[in-house]
Amino acid sequence: MKHTLVALLLAATLPLVAQDYSLGPDSQPQPNVPKGVVTKYQLAPGKFYPGTPHTYSLYIPAKYDAAKPAPFMIFLDGSGSLGNGQRVPVVFDNLIARGDLPPLIGIFIDPGVLPTTPERGDTAQNRYERIFEYDNISDRFSSFLEAELIPAVAKKYNLSKNPDDHAIAGVSTGAVGAFVAAWHRPDMFHRVLSFIGTFVSLKGADTLPAAIRRTEPKPIRVYLQAGKNDHTSADQPFGVFYGGSWPMNNQVMYDALRFAGYDVKFNLGEEGHNMKQGAAIMPEALAWLWRGYPQPVVVHEPAALNKPDSGWEPRGNVFTVISAAKQWEQVGGTYDSVSSPAGDKEGNVYFADAKANRVYKADAAGKVTVFRENTGGARVVRVGPDGRIYAAKSTGIVSWGTSGTSGDEKVVAAGVSASDLAITAKGGIYFADPTKKTVGFVDPSGKVKTVYSGGEIAVPSALSLSADQSMLVVGDAQVRLNWSFQIAADGGLINGEPFFRVDMPEVSPASGVSGITVDTLGQTYFATALGIQYCEQNGRCAGIVAKPERGALSGIAFAGKDLDWLYATEGTKLYRRSVKMKGVAAWSPVKPPKPPL
Repeated sequence: MKHTLVALLLAATLPLVAQDYSLGPDSQPQPNVPKGVVTKYQLAPGKFYPGTPHTYSLYIPAKYDAAKPAPFMIFLDGSGSLGNGQRVPVVFDNLIARGDLPPLIGIFIDPGVLPTTPERGDTAQNRYERIFEYDNISDRFSSFLEAELIPAVAKKYNLSKNPDDHAIAGVSTGAVGAFVAAWHRPDMFHRVLSFIGTFVSLKGADTLPAAIRRTEPKPIRVYLQAGKNDHTSADQPFGVFYGGSWPMNNQVMYDALRFAGYDVKFNLGEEGHNMKQGAAIMPEALAWLWRGYPQPVVVHEPAALNKPDSGWEPRGNVFTVISAAKQWEQVGGTYDSVSSPAGDKEGNVYFADAKANRVYKADAAGKVTVFRENTGGARVVRVGPDGRIYAAKSTGIVSWGTSGTSGDEKVVAAGVSASDLAITAKGGIYFADPTKKTVGFVDPSGKVKTVYSGGEIAVPSALSLSADQSMLVVGDAQVRLNWSFQIAADGGLINGEPFFRVDMPEVSPASGVSGITVDTLGQTYFATALGIQYCEQNGRCAGIVAKPERGALSGIAFAGKDLDWLYATEGTKLYRRSVKMKGVAAWSPVKPPKPPL
């Protein structure tokens, strides 16, 4: 009876008509089509996979012109793509001849194998690197491609440096490696081809759909293929492997990419974990991936975002905060260091350059001038409700009048150390001391007291008042949880909770929270290692706005006359971006609407 039931279930899951996944004409050598040349090479061990050599092959098209930078496409598990089952070089020949692909160079790399040491000989096993290289959702593999593989090829051939000219493809775990490489480095890859991707709980790829939904979209075009019978069976339609369901998670990836506004296509076939369908649709997939070339791959906001009758819920979509058409712009030049942007009532922005011992002022037009010299290494600046500029330097907290380099200086609190300041409408000042792991408070009369010393916050690095100034948010640069405290009548902190949860980088031991600001909806923005993460009032992280570049953020603030510019300091530069939200100034608290639950 059991065997009969299994047979019936199996029959119910099989297609009524078998799909024809035979290789079509574009996968067959055609007469009068110029043929490219494939040559095999060895890549010596390098920094990212020490002791591990890599075999790779290059396809050079018949139309290659050494005088022109050539587009290229990387295939992981390269030997399989070169083989008779997939015939990628043949497909390249045919599509290039027809004009569906540019004359691109194919880079076919195999995963590394660390050989045993000579003294062990056959008594020890090699270390096979494929899972570590491809299933890893950190940026190690993309760094390997950038620093080791691509430069090795560039020594032989003239490669384009335009990310629109670069694509990357992978099969199974290799599909994860291909997508993650582009995810971390959209400045390197704008096109991803994924066959039977293992976006399941193996080494973290199951977290990608949630990250895609929350993160500002990147200029990446993605083609996904999966099989309905991949790691499923009649009596286990939700997956037979500990990682989960391959086809279901590809669907989840597709849904997430569509939600975020990506240019994506999903081809779900009938096969299992093999390349029968993938090889058959290879010409179609490549033509789709490169369609419109050389037009760039760009980010578009989801079409449904502004359609109230679409049934699409915009809550949490990053484009409720930013616009795709309004990107980061640099303000001023390059400085020795930058941190702690802060806006005044006129729309000017002040920021610190501790290394140069200066504070700068950027006006609304973006012109930057020196506001004050010899700042005592000030690295934190804030604008108070009295219009004075407050700064934290090595000797304590001071304030300056706005007359600039010759302005007066007043000592607010001597002998305190602060990584950030938050100033209330009544003139009270909270300061974070990461060395002592405390939060202090300077009341309007100048009296200093410690208001938090609980030890649960590993590195209190950043502060912000809530929009209505009833709460103080304390950022922790070490862990993912950031605290919310209620402010008592005497300025003390009560009823603290690790309320806001931000996302962490895969390999970083720290969240990197370096600045906090809020908007009129009560959303809280955290400058983190991953980008600017904003959380709803309820504590959920709803979105991640991309950093201006790939460096470390050192501060964020809403500023401008209408507080609708988001400023960020990163590396040695100041940036700003026009946004759809408005910030809250220290001198004018706002009661936000009731939060979504």
